[in-house]
Amino acid sequence: MTVRRPSRRQIHLAAHFPGVNSTAVWADPRSRSQIAFSSFEHLARTAERGLFDFFFLAEGLRLREHKGRIHDLDVVGRPESLTVLNALATVTRRIGLAATVNATFNEPYELARRLATLDHLSGGRAAWNVVTSSDAFTGENFRRGGYLDRADRYTRAAEFVDVARELWDSWTPDGLSRPFAHRGQHFDIAGEFTVPRSPQGHPVVIQAGDSGEGREFAARTSDVIFTRHGTLEDGRAFYADVKGRLAKYGRSADDLKIMPGVSVVLGDTAAEAQERAAEIRRQQVSPQNAILALEQIWGTDLSDCDPDGPFPESDPVPESSVTQGRTRRGDTVAMAEKWRALSREKGLSIRQTVIEASGRQSFIGTPEAVAAELETFVRQDAADGFVLVPHLTPGGLDEFVDRVVPLLQERGAFRTEYRGTTLRSHLGLPDPAGREGVTTRRQD
Repeated sequence: MTVRRPSRRQIHLAAHFPGVNSTAVWADPRSRSQIAFSSFEHLARTAERGLFDFFFLAEGLRLREHKGRIHDLDVVGRPESLTVLNALATVTRRIGLAATVNATFNEPYELARRLATLDHLSGGRAAWNVVTSSDAFTGENFRRGGYLDRADRYTRAAEFVDVARELWDSWTPDGLSRPFAHRGQHFDIAGEFTVPRSPQGHPVVIQAGDSGEGREFAARTSDVIFTRHGTLEDGRAFYADVKGRLAKYGRSADDLKIMPGVSVVLGDTAAEAQERAAEIRRQQVSPQNAILALEQIWGTDLSDCDPDGPFPESDPVPESSVTQGRTRRGDTVAMAEKWRALSREKGLSIRQTVIEASGRQSFIGTPEAVAAELETFVRQDAADGFVLVPHLTPGGLDEFVDRVVPLLQERGAFRTEYRGTTLRSHLGLPDPAGREGVTTRRQD
């Protein structure tokens, strides 16, 4: 294989372990357990074989409910992320290990210790995906319940990250511990941190969110933002907006990596790839799942509707609680009208509309075409890389690593080896100020 010299910008890749969502196809005979360690190990090792930057685990703090019952289309059971990643640190060598941990229902001192411990055990590969929650439904699993107003969720999260970094910085690079004290709106703590400074200084901070407040939070605080957008144009607009917010916080464009979540479907021909993608979407959106998606928007029982029939005449019920534990859909009235318009325009049934309207951004085609399109997104400033969300556990990345990664390497768009040992080195992120008294940038 002839490998061209690297282009100016390299593609960053990460792997998302399929969890409790409508992306995974659990009915496929190739699908395996979502809680057995062998599943996590297979996907993580495949991603490391493909030289991915990091392996990413989602989080779920309560089983979701629909119409007062456990949502029977979800997979029940999701192990705690940091426990899984500490185990994976023993069977991987270079790939980053990213845990989703809620900033609403945890405390800075405890979580900072757990993340610093993972960073030590993995040799500098830890990452924290910061998420928030404001709903009382999830809060019922915790002593303080759902007390946090929605408007406060990002202010608490921002202060939470600040406190964690203060704790990590309370140890000097040469191993001296200094007392810490923080007095803020959400946290009032003082003492001494028990874990010496870890290999990265600060574990990498990831954030997911497309809202205005989410973008501002990422620009101020995050190293990576995990997002979603459906077209090259939307990606470029998001990229320009978020990167444009960095300067006010004294940060450069390279200090924050933008990595949308995407799916990839391959075929030996374009037609075969499209056929495979259509079959996957039919598996993901069963007739039952189509009605469920509609009920989440309409906020009412629509079990009498035919998934292969037309949309209901009624309008959505604002602020409905028919579904608990899922992210809000925003303006449900506007979304309902958008789906109705799509149905009318193309003559689609309920299920067909859900399939077309709710699909995650996908790259569909031959390995050569997909490699070229991935590179186009990065070169045209629509992304710095991608978080691949496979539809199968645990073998959903195998084909991509075997067939697309070598082509990206031939194009000079992706690394041919890990050159550093930490996740920050893979991502080309700056070291935190304080490790040597100055901020430096790692290169991969």
